[in-house]
Amino acid sequence: MNSTYLKETFFFDYSSPQIQDLIAEVLHLPSEKEKIEQLYLKVRDGWRYNAYNIGLTEEHYKASTIIEKREAHCIDKAILYIAGLRALNIPARLRLAKVSNHIAAERLEAKLGTNELAPHGLVDVYYNDEWKKCSPAFNKELCAMYNVDVLDFDGTEDSILQEYNKDSKKFMSYLDDYGYFEDVPLDYIKSIFKDHYPELYKNYKEAKDIKF
Repeated sequence: MNSTYLKETFFFDYSSPQIQDLIAEVLHLPSEKEKIEQLYLKVRDGWRYNAYNIGLTEEHYKASTIIEKREAHCIDKAILYIAGLRALNIPARLRLAKVSNHIAAERLEAKLGTNELAPHGLVDVYYNDEWKKCSPAFNKELCAMYNVDVLDFDGTEDSILQEYNKDSKKFMSYLDDYGYFEDVPLDYIKSIFKDHYPELYKNYKEAKDIKF
């Protein structure tokens, strides 16, 4: 395992008081598995998922900035989880993908022109000599609203987006995997966003945040 996945960076600024506060309640848990699980729950449910709050600046993707918000994009929540894990000396890295949303997609299609979301942020966690994927994006209240099972994660198995809701209706699909990154690849994120949503990118590229 490469030690770069433990490094502090501009984006994963885990020495900051904000991230130290985030991990305070899990810091003294007896096992890595418990730390992975409890920090995941804190990030999953501590910030409401908002697909429409998209950042194009460095400051937007800084963990200590994200933590001050009440709601966050999937990439934002992934960054928070990674920063917290690295602060706990647990290797973690960002993974980017493209997904489609099949439920309650009317607003997405109205704003984005498609039900596809790109890039979507996930987290790879290294535990027991293996990398496992997880998605802390959907808080439990959102899952209840859309009638989907809540995702849990303790580092032992992959835990990614739900394919179907509880009524067996298609919920989310993975369309592409852009790979993993040791730090936040802001220029690459911008290029994916620009390729998929050129009009939005043109209109909002100078904005701090894009909110619909």
